[in-house]
Amino acid sequence: MPLTITPESPLTQDGRRLIDGSQAALLEVFTPDEIFTFSPEELAAPDTTFLVARDGGVALGCVAMVDCGDYVEVKRLYVPTEGRGRGIARLLMEALETRAAGSGKGAVMLETGDALKPAVGLYSALGYRVRGPFGDYPEHPASLFMEKRL
Repeated sequence: MPLTITPESPLTQDGRRLIDGSQAALLEVFTPDEIFTFSPEELAAPDTTFLVARDGGVALGCVAMVDCGDYVEVKRLYVPTEGRGRGIARLLMEALETRAAGSGKGAVMLETGDALKPAVGLYSALGYRVRGPFGDYPEHPASLFMEKRL
């Protein structure tokens, strides 16, 4: 069965497992005050789409997009160990960008950290460029803000 990427509820068992894994991975690198993540309940908001990548029914990654008006914000891009090395994060980001462009958004923005080298490398390879803080984010030494125009 081929890999599928579809919108799902972040409140399911798989959604919560992926989000918990994402949080644990971030806490290995950052202190709690350096992490600006959304809970499963926050990701279940009407303005947010939570995408899950599955292979043979097994959830192998997720990403969320929050509708912020003329742009979307990326939240919770995560692929657990068993899904890594297969290009799933790239496919999730491409699916997110396709949805954002299809809904008329002009850009995709995100907050990450320099310490997440694989993520920053992926975003750079996909055409994201460093920018200043956006939305309600404060300037923070652990944060790196990036944007891709659609």
